[in-house]
Amino acid sequence: MSEDIDLPRRRLFGTALMSLAAAPFVSIGPAAAQTMAAPSAPSGASFGPLKQIDAGDLNVGYAEAGPADGPVVLLLHGWPYDIYAFVDVAPVLAAAGYRVIIPYLRGYGTTRIRSDATVRNGEPAALAVDTIALMDALKIPKAVIAGFDWGARTACIVAALWPERCQALVSVSGYLIGSVAAGKKPLPPKAEFQWWYQFYFATERGREGYTENRDDFNKLIWQLASPQWHFDDATFDRSATAFDNPDHVDIVIHNYRWRIGLAEGETRYDDLEQKLAQGPVIAVPTITMEGDANGAPHPEPAAYRRKFSGKYEHRTITGGIGHNLPQEAPQAFARAVLDVAKL
Repeated sequence: MSEDIDLPRRRLFGTALMSLAAAPFVSIGPAAAQTMAAPSAPSGASFGPLKQIDAGDLNVGYAEAGPADGPVVLLLHGWPYDIYAFVDVAPVLAAAGYRVIIPYLRGYGTTRIRSDATVRNGEPAALAVDTIALMDALKIPKAVIAGFDWGARTACIVAALWPERCQALVSVSGYLIGSVAAGKKPLPPKAEFQWWYQFYFATERGREGYTENRDDFNKLIWQLASPQWHFDDATFDRSATAFDNPDHVDIVIHNYRWRIGLAEGETRYDDLEQKLAQGPVIAVPTITMEGDANGAPHPEPAAYRRKFSGKYEHRTITGGIGHNLPQEAPQAFARAVLDVAKL
């Protein structure tokens, strides 16, 4: 989004902020569940022209909103989603004076790997290094970092390994730092069943199937992960263009194969992965979130509470909210971002 905001967009931002202020919010204590009813509805909102910048291995495509001199919020999407997960979050944060940066992750949208020789690597440490490289390229010393799915995992890693770059953290589904060793351990059958696509991607048939049926596959994931989110075809199609990235399949397949030890990472990330395998505690102020109808694999909040040693809150968002929490409950997500900086 360009930094120049026309009058209709200013009105949109103001309306969004007033709506957020009027939304019901109940606090039940610093580490207890909090709820906010936030019904989802398809949005016709859009971003302005995207920007591109060279950052480390990538030429990153990103949307931007808000004042250029405002405190920075970095919003990170997951798989199989894109920057439009935050299309109704960004105006609220911009109206509150934040500079909002929403990048396409490697393998999505207009982000491109700059060299043919670079490994199409989806391991979590690589995505975290991408994030630091983007902040360096944009001359952002520190930001509130918020995300879900791959984006939450990436945000947690940055907060754990580069706390000086992370003012505060908002993480859907909490502490998502893992390791290959942890990924190799068998889970109870019900939990394994939820990871069906990871096992599918472990096969060459899965790679071929995902390549040929990418949109249908990802729409199914949306439906399973958010069973009460009644998105329309236009909402999905708007995001589906992000999956046409030439490196998308390679990076997705590598990510899920790496997790269970079927694909090697790169040695340049070995030191980072060793640190992550220790399960580092996150000390920056944090709000974790969970939808009450999340159909994707996710840990229970009690399982990760001790992984956050700083100021901390957990919020459970009610109203049939699934895995794509920022898009399904944008007011609740925006409120968490605004609140976490005040912890």
